[in-house]
Amino acid sequence: MDLASLIGVVSGMGFILGTILLGGSIMMFVNIPSILVVMGGTFAASLVAYPLSDFLSMFKVGLKVFIFKIQPAEEIINNLVEISNKARKGGLLSIEGDIQTTSDPYLAQALQMTVDGVKTADIAAIMQKKMALTKKGLDTGANIFSSMGSYAPAFGMIGTLIGLVQMLANLDDPSSIGPKMAVAMITTFYGAVLANLFFIPMSDKLSGRNEEEITNMNIIFEGIISIREGEHPKLMEDKLNIYLGDSSGDDKKE
Repeated sequence: MDLASLIGVVSGMGFILGTILLGGSIMMFVNIPSILVVMGGTFAASLVAYPLSDFLSMFKVGLKVFIFKIQPAEEIINNLVEISNKARKGGLLSIEGDIQTTSDPYLAQALQMTVDGVKTADIAAIMQKKMALTKKGLDTGANIFSSMGSYAPAFGMIGTLIGLVQMLANLDDPSSIGPKMAVAMITTFYGAVLANLFFIPMSDKLSGRNEEEITNMNIIFEGIISIREGEHPKLMEDKLNIYLGDSSGDDKKE
């Protein structure tokens, strides 16, 4: 569970609801037609913009904002260094057991190709292609939420315009102008909240998650190529530690 995402959503909703309650009843901000216009319009526009399969996968991808588990890059590097040492001492066939023990299918496939004696160029081509396809799939989810973040305020405005037209069509009853104006403005409120508290932040969080996953895949890619080429494990470790930034150097100093 990602506490930052959970705390952000709960506190954001808390601040909004608290402000509403300080100024009146929460029922003033509940309007079913307005919700239908904003949510229905946002989903409809997303379906126009993206294939149905991508749109449906959005709900599964969205869970990664709150539930996300990824192996730390440091652990991956340490594992690759151990495998490299093993291969250097006992040959490539000695790392066959690591194929069964790893939980990462990307690493397992790369190790299998290495053990099978596939040429380095072919291993690199296959791994890069798989990485590109994975990145494309990961980016799609973030892009959908980003698009929804732009659609929601627009449909909020559309709902407001609908409400204003209905209000202006009934100007013969001055006493109804205030309540109808309030209802008309609620759709803009819904669109702004959905975009700025949910859709856009979720897109940003997913983009960060995706970068972490692709970074790990890059580490595995370079590690496997180094192992296949028989590079010294220390040299490989130094190359891979670049992905850790300054943190690796700080850790060594400590």
